[in-house]
Amino acid sequence: MPPRTPGFFEHYEELIGTWTRRLRNRQRAEDLAHDAFVRVLETRQDSVQQPRAYLHQTTRNIAVDQFRREERRAQLELDMAGQGEDAKDDPESFMHAVQLADSIEKALAELPVNCRQVFVWQKLEGLSQAEIAERLGLSRNMVERYMIRTLRHLRERLELSA
Repeated sequence: MPPRTPGFFEHYEELIGTWTRRLRNRQRAEDLAHDAFVRVLETRQDSVQQPRAYLHQTTRNIAVDQFRREERRAQLELDMAGQGEDAKDDPESFMHAVQLADSIEKALAELPVNCRQVFVWQKLEGLSQAEIAERLGLSRNMVERYMIRTLRHLRERLELSA
């Protein structure tokens, strides 16, 4: 018997409409909704009390993650451009930095949401483990475990791609 998605699919058109208005792009809204439904199907749905709210929050989280990735990529390009003539004259270094950022992004995408969130909040936004634990409703020990798992995974993936 296929997994049930209680109440999720009835909100599809609403989700597309909401994100089409926010992004001003129906195709991006559909891609975002697709990613949200994939994530919903990968989680335990029996614990979801409010499917509509859960679906919208999941979609929002994915949109924020995508925005942050785009911002990091743009910042990397600015950083490389700001290093003067050496960086401009060395496209190989620039491409290596872009490929490294892509490898990290792909490796992070292989991890559960909590691992990614802990990594982003701690390494990129500078939050403490206590702040992250409070935001996620977890113990500091669990936040530390997520970070260890994430760093181990990144190290393994980056060694394979080197």
